[in-house]
Amino acid sequence: MEQASLPKRSSVRNQRSAPKGTQKRKKKRGGFRRFSIRFFWSLVLVGAAAAAWLFLTVSGNHFRYLIADTLITTQHRYLAKYIIGQDELNKRVAEYNKRFEAMGVEKDTHQIKLPVQTQTASAEAGKETEKPPLVEIEEVSGKGYHGYVMTVHDPKKIRLGVPAKRGKGEKVSSMVKRYGAIAGVNGGGFADPNWKGNGFKPIGIVISQGKLYYNGLGKNATTQVVGIDRDGKMIAGNYSLKELDRMGVQEAVTFQPRIIVNGKGLIKNAAEGWGIAPRTAMGQREDGAILFVVIDGRQPTYSVGANLYDVQQIMLKHGAVIAANLDGGSSTVLVKDNEIVNKPSSEYGERYLPTAFLVFEHPEQADIPNIWAGLNPRDIDPSKK
Repeated sequence: MEQASLPKRSSVRNQRSAPKGTQKRKKKRGGFRRFSIRFFWSLVLVGAAAAAWLFLTVSGNHFRYLIADTLITTQHRYLAKYIIGQDELNKRVAEYNKRFEAMGVEKDTHQIKLPVQTQTASAEAGKETEKPPLVEIEEVSGKGYHGYVMTVHDPKKIRLGVPAKRGKGEKVSSMVKRYGAIAGVNGGGFADPNWKGNGFKPIGIVISQGKLYYNGLGKNATTQVVGIDRDGKMIAGNYSLKELDRMGVQEAVTFQPRIIVNGKGLIKNAAEGWGIAPRTAMGQREDGAILFVVIDGRQPTYSVGANLYDVQQIMLKHGAVIAANLDGGSSTVLVKDNEIVNKPSSEYGERYLPTAFLVFEHPEQADIPNIWAGLNPRDIDPSKK
């Protein structure tokens, strides 16, 4: 009988080592499985704790409504119902609208005194004292926000710009360039179905150069306006068309709320500030200078945004005796010398809008035709591209 040959040593080593590798792989798989299970239950516990904090504590409830208020100002308002429920969302929006209406009722009595050009002792030779530039811009920042204050020293140099073509809004930067303006900011609101509107159908009214360009209200309705009269005085509050005509309003859009009247702020605290978002607002000092506050938002590493109380306090700090909110969110933009100064939050870039407040060295030369002349507001499709 033949003698069986002995296995080679290398074969023996391979046979002995194989089970060890298998055991290691099993240990690794077992360790990963245990880690995954622990991680899953950790997430469950953290989620449960976060939910308990959000719904069962005062601070959590406040934070929950802050999130909801912030979502209400975005292109995704519907998401707020998952935070506070649909009924509470409807109630919240209705409460804000009611409060904003009330904020526009108090009669505005502020007066402005435009600076008179004076002459120096040697000015009898014909030289005038040096006056500030028409437009000045400074940066502002606070907790979670970064933005700009644009001061326009002569309120009579402001006109309301409108789009160039029917059926579509226009970027503010395009309006500034086309009209030959020095600077511009976004103006009033507009119909924006699914937040993908064409920017051509304003909300409420549009007045430019003392003429009613657009009326989506009807003859006898009142509306919250933001604008300027023939004397350079800022107008903000709830008015009828007859009142606006009697007051000699030259440039105006519909928007709300008015946040300062007769030198006092109308928003008591940050909790009443309607969430955190990009903001645009307009105000006026006693010397007539117009203030535009532009706050960037929705960019966590740069600027999350501001609430209306933040904007109000910025206005008060800069001497505003009257101020009102303008369209914000993804519409917020500030243009100076054909350059966009701020960082608009829209993922698609600067939005197409129906109106913009523009600043001119020679506003009397601005040719701003009524693009809505002859159109019935009911026939304008805001979704048609």
